[in-house]
Amino acid sequence: MRKTVLGVLVVLVVASLAACATTSFSSTWKAPDAQPVGKLSGQKVVAVAVTKNEAMRRAAEDTLVGVLNTHGAQGVASYSIIGDTGITDEAKAKAAIERSGAVAVVVMRPVAKEKEISSTPSMYMGPMYGPYWGGYYGYGWGGAWGGSEIRTDTIVIVETLVYSLKQNKLVWAGQSKTTNPSRIDAFVKEVAAAAGKEMKKAGLL
Repeated sequence: MRKTVLGVLVVLVVASLAACATTSFSSTWKAPDAQPVGKLSGQKVVAVAVTKNEAMRRAAEDTLVGVLNTHGAQGVASYSIIGDTGITDEAKAKAAIERSGAVAVVVMRPVAKEKEISSTPSMYMGPMYGPYWGGYYGYGWGGAWGGSEIRTDTIVIVETLVYSLKQNKLVWAGQSKTTNPSRIDAFVKEVAAAAGKEMKKAGLL
């Protein structure tokens, strides 16, 4: 496999993290014959964000392109070569990407958004057990639920895929969970950086 094709993997490991990292990977996979690679330099890599929200797609792809460019690749947003209309036309997309001369594609696709509710019970200082009167009775009622802090977290699940276009082959895949993502640029950078760390663990970097 060409060194430059898989060099995109290196880019992801050095992407900048948001101030508070909240992304973790629940599963990853790599092609059995995928080999460690050197730094990508000057090769075209298409950034693809699979979402029907056009504004989000553009913002995500622009951010990923910035990460790729910073570390030596020639990142190209898919919207800039395929356009906004007819994006689901595979033949049109294939022809446009082939004309661009890209050697790889990095795909990010949000697959689910979940809500997670948790509570932090109020702390009560006192004897936990022992006698009922003069012991647990006061502790139990003093720490009765009712003053707890209720928190709702938003969990966004994203799959990140790296394809070699020359071989039309998936070389790495991962599924991540990000808690309470804020700005799209920080979110994309955080997912990319976490993906890079997983690739390094797998021996691709």
